[in-house]
Amino acid sequence: MIHKELVNPRRIRKINSSFAFIEHRFRSWIQHLSPEELLLYFFLVLAADEQGLSYYSPETIGSRLRLSPDQYRQALNGLITRDLVAFQEPLFQVLSLPERRPA
Repeated sequence: MIHKELVNPRRIRKINSSFAFIEHRFRSWIQHLSPEELLLYFFLVLAADEQGLSYYSPETIGSRLRLSPDQYRQALNGLITRDLVAFQEPLFQVLSLPERRPA
């Protein structure tokens, strides 16, 4: 059993509905993300617990999303760079959306 600990405790995602809830203001991010980033983000939202945490392996994620290892790494790095996801192996944390709008 993996012990889960928040990667970024200051940015706990608040769930207003079910766990797979996506904030309405996420729509302003869609045009700034690659298809692979969107796919990975939605997967992590669906896999996350009430604190936004999940721990699927990169191999499992890549296989389920049909992403090559390079596509997976680029997508994850893009989400981290955009401050949407935090990662500390083996844990992913879907973060609350940043207050700033995407550039």
